[in-house]
Amino acid sequence: MEGTVAGVCISEERGTGKINVGKGYLEKGKGLIGDAHEGTERQVSILTYEVMEKTAAEGGFSAAPGDFAENLTIKGIDVDEMVLGSRLLLGSAELEVVQIGKVIDETHTFNFHGKVPLVGEGRFCRVMRSGWVSIGDPVQLIK
Repeated sequence: MEGTVAGVCISEERGTGKINVGKGYLEKGKGLIGDAHEGTERQVSILTYEVMEKTAAEGGFSAAPGDFAENLTIKGIDVDEMVLGSRLLLGSAELEVVQIGKVIDETHTFNFHGKVPLVGEGRFCRVMRSGWVSIGDPVQLIK
């Protein structure tokens, strides 16, 4: 299955939306360089463009890559196909899906118009091979 990168997003602090910077470096063992989650257990967060659009449409608002606090927005890959252990080749980097969704606890305060699609539809990855990633880069899903 193939898709494309629609957003590369970072934030300087946790608990905020991210800014689509268009290009970034994914470093093995760390994540997206310059992002507040760099070096954490969930190194890179992914949301599909299709989930972003559906969530926004259901809520009656518009959204752009990064608004839901994801690092990478990917278009054209079915979120249900990104199972645990699957790999994503994007740009010159490689990621492995290590977590599906996340638990909201007392430390989680961010939402966009009351919506948090990363909870059920987000994918969290670790960087297996370092490399650059940019908007428009092809994404290949390997299961």
